[in-house]
Amino acid sequence: MASGGSYSGERPPSVDVDYSADPASGSFFSTEFKKHEDLKQMLDSNKDGLKLEAMKRIIGMVAKGRDASELFPAVVKNVVSANLEVKKLVYVYLVRYAEEQQDLALLSISTFQRALKDPNQLIRACALRVLSSIRVPVIVPIMMLAIKDAVTDMSPYVRKTAAHAIPKLYSLDPEQKEELIQVLEKLLSDKTTLVVGSAVMAFEEVCPERIDLIHKNYRKLCNLLVDVEEWGQIVIINMLTRYARTQFVDPNIGDHIEEKEKPFYEDEDEEEITVELDNSRRPKPMDPDHRLLLRNTKPLLQSRNAAVVLAVAQLYQHIAPRSEVSQVARALVRLLRSHREVQAVVLTNIASMSTRRKGMFEPYLKSFFVRSCDPTHIKALKLEVLTNLATDTNISVILREFQTYIGSSDKEFVAATIQAIGRCASNIREVTDTCLSGLVSLLSNRDESVVGESVVVIRKLLQSETVGHKDIISHMARLMDNIKIPMARASILWLLGEYCDKVPKIAPDVLRKMAKTFVVEDDIVKLQILTLATKLFLTNPKQTRLLCQYVYNLAKYDTNYDIRDRARFTRALVFPPQGHEDNKLTKHAKKIFLATKPPPLQQSSFKDRDQFQLSTLSHLINARATGYQDLPVFPEEAPDPSLRNVEVTAVFTQESHKPAHQKRNKTQKIKSFYSDEESSPEDESEESSSGSESDSDEDTTDSDTEESSSDESEPESDEDDNEEHSQFKRRSNSSGKIEKQKDSSETEESDSTSSSSESSSCESSSKEESEDSFDGKVKTKVFKGKILRKNESSASGGNRSNLDLLLDLDDSPPSVDTPLLTPSLGGLLTPTPSVQPQILPPGASIQPASAKYVPTITFELLNRISSGGLTVSARFTRSPHLYSPCMTSVELTFTNSGSEEIRDISLGKQKLAPGMSLHEFASIAVLNPDTTVYGTLGVDFNDTTQPAVFDILTAGRTFNISITAPVGELLTPLAMSEDDFNHNQGKLRGMNELSETLKLPSNVSKAKDIISRVYETANLLQVQSTDDNILKFGGQTASGKVLVLLSLTVPENNQESLLTINCEKMVISSMLLKEFQSSFAKG
Repeated sequence: MASGGSYSGERPPSVDVDYSADPASGSFFSTEFKKHEDLKQMLDSNKDGLKLEAMKRIIGMVAKGRDASELFPAVVKNVVSANLEVKKLVYVYLVRYAEEQQDLALLSISTFQRALKDPNQLIRACALRVLSSIRVPVIVPIMMLAIKDAVTDMSPYVRKTAAHAIPKLYSLDPEQKEELIQVLEKLLSDKTTLVVGSAVMAFEEVCPERIDLIHKNYRKLCNLLVDVEEWGQIVIINMLTRYARTQFVDPNIGDHIEEKEKPFYEDEDEEEITVELDNSRRPKPMDPDHRLLLRNTKPLLQSRNAAVVLAVAQLYQHIAPRSEVSQVARALVRLLRSHREVQAVVLTNIASMSTRRKGMFEPYLKSFFVRSCDPTHIKALKLEVLTNLATDTNISVILREFQTYIGSSDKEFVAATIQAIGRCASNIREVTDTCLSGLVSLLSNRDESVVGESVVVIRKLLQSETVGHKDIISHMARLMDNIKIPMARASILWLLGEYCDKVPKIAPDVLRKMAKTFVVEDDIVKLQILTLATKLFLTNPKQTRLLCQYVYNLAKYDTNYDIRDRARFTRALVFPPQGHEDNKLTKHAKKIFLATKPPPLQQSSFKDRDQFQLSTLSHLINARATGYQDLPVFPEEAPDPSLRNVEVTAVFTQESHKPAHQKRNKTQKIKSFYSDEESSPEDESEESSSGSESDSDEDTTDSDTEESSSDESEPESDEDDNEEHSQFKRRSNSSGKIEKQKDSSETEESDSTSSSSESSSCESSSKEESEDSFDGKVKTKVFKGKILRKNESSASGGNRSNLDLLLDLDDSPPSVDTPLLTPSLGGLLTPTPSVQPQILPPGASIQPASAKYVPTITFELLNRISSGGLTVSARFTRSPHLYSPCMTSVELTFTNSGSEEIRDISLGKQKLAPGMSLHEFASIAVLNPDTTVYGTLGVDFNDTTQPAVFDILTAGRTFNISITAPVGELLTPLAMSEDDFNHNQGKLRGMNELSETLKLPSNVSKAKDIISRVYETANLLQVQSTDDNILKFGGQTASGKVLVLLSLTVPENNQESLLTINCEKMVISSMLLKEFQSSFAKG
């Protein structure tokens, strides 16, 4: 190094050295006069070591963003260097500066052409890359010849480089499109995973409309997708999404057909109508190629690359059946642990998906809780998702979380939280009053921004309410002197003007104060002062005429032209000039200004983003970006699927290379390499061979794995049930036995590399296709996170082995706390719940108890006229159910009012809301005429009043039944001391407490009458109280074991009593309060 360049040269003494410059530039020892001179001398040297060192320093300069274009002549001479390392670095430099130094690059064009024939594949690829970077129209023919040669190169790396060069040539000369399409056709037929991704990228750039080029390669692309590099996977998935939207019918088309009304009375055509309805609702069978795409992209949900996961998510969102889209939820939630930039994009996509599919992300609700380290934009996105996921079942958890956010130091985040509370209140009516009272309490907050945002949200809620809240408006009017935020002041003035008839004394006084400060107010406040003055004059002209004219005079000379125009316009309506008193507009001024306004529509800002394709730039910014193309609409009829069939030119089977013992009992079959033909039933039966013992061992180990994984999260929707059900797949083995298969993520990891394994994937796809069309022989039942399996019939259909009999033992219910018979009490005791109440102090003596009142009222479920003689009625028994303490017992009464016996009465199909479960009653073999039989049904309502819908089957007929439980029947009584009652009541204050004054009827005035009425309404137990004037009752919800506390004051003189309900679930509190109001109003 000492002999190279400026290291040995003399430096002029009169020039100062810039020591702050970059060492890579060599300016420690060189002057501005001899800039890069040392590097040029090193490049001109005969020693490869000096050239290599110089090129490393030059590439370092380029990487740091420094301009190294002056070195182009010195570098380009070394393109003929014999040293491979030097040559590769020279090509890297030339790719960067070939476009800027076109003339010098053209001088070396012959060198690049010779390098295209170099024995080293890296040199050939680099030469092609440099050649395509010289953007001069003169060399277009040379580039075209080079690309055509590279497409047939033996090296996949060179073919990949050729695919990258195609879009560059197309942008340089679009007239070459037809020739480039022929080249692309060869590249798309390439079977190498290194080339496929780049070929599809070039296809998308040059001719995305030529779908016909994809037909023959569709199945190959689906099968190779897992092995393609990550960025190639993204391009292929996006292309296949658009392809599927043009070649397959909508898989959800059958879900949109509305149900026709059935006749009330039975007639002869009832069965025909039922058959027609079933045929119309049944979705069309999915194309095997459509299923192939969904199945082969599912393993990519476990990719380390977030962009790949998002690409699969958008594919499922746009082309998958509605029941399968939920499979992407867990993968998207996993990405929330990544960097904040990834989180922002993922949360934007989740927020858009959650507006239409709440059930997808509801099991992962806590994953969207805000953390203190989150930046503000991430917090806002998480709030958006939580608000979208809010339902009447989880609203209490979400509001309790929002309550903690209000104390944050991030003012923008606090404002967004208050807006989210307002959206929840407007969307879920059961918690509107609770949220409104909570927002009113925020008006006394010390933070001015919190108060201002609360005022704006309260104004929107009051506008949505049918009954005005006089007290709230009065309270907000008193805050006018303290609130300085313009939007909040304008909201209060709008409320006073809109409901001026409810506060006739307060509104004029507020207008008087605002007239004094009119000049210094913000423009939005001035406009609302004008509106308030106009409305007050129309409703109370005697008291406000002069004040209104004074405000108009102030606005007449305001600096803002909007305010001046508004003042002229309204003044002409309410104070018409002389001679125009009979103006029609003046006569109808009150109707114009005091007309009822529609309530503001509070909806998610992501609701309209579904017009853009998910995970695209346009979807992220909510605007159409340059180059964005809309997704095609599904065709009504699918094009000919035979276009995707590949002709077989040569037959090659792996069977000929296998040992003889592996070829026995196998049928050799000619198949296309990438075709997805369905295997026939004969093939499946022939493929099942010996090995039942090993399969049973796998079954036991798999079941253990499944049981442990299922405990992590309980399924909360029907989609989750389907997800669990899909994990039970049939494998072809000797006994035809059905065994459980592990999650698809584990099975997909064992990638098949031989051609035989790839051809067998066609058979497995057909099996899965058949499983999707019907339920099969395995029924799964999910209860408390455990899976029960039923083998309805043996695979052979005949004899049952000892192993099958042992497997039937799995039908026993999960281990739950069952009631006990004790001699001391002589009856059933309520079981100790397996899940303790959520809010209990340590060492509390709270115990379950039996019901003090048993309802005798029954309600009819099925009428004998519509059922042909069968009457079904129900009654809530308030006794614990034997199957699970979380279930509510319902006694069903079956009466045959007809003249013929009714046979085989049993429970049929169930249509339950997410989280609900049902335990069937014992089937009835024969019900004779004029006979009554009783059955007990167990229903876990999941602490909601949503109906449990199911079918009752008789011999050849089906009847739809719906049972809705009053909220009082969803409770179980608890025995507790008064200290425990007071301790837990103290914890359930604020938004967890509801109070209401009840007007008691004359016949319900004494304590014992009130206690009796409470017992009739709700399944609670009285708590012994030291104060005779306060009655206290305790209980818990049957399913969630959430504490419910109720207290009632005994009226002394008047007939009014204060009712207070404390419960974590505000929906339960609100509905229970309404039931007590209606119960005590009966008299």
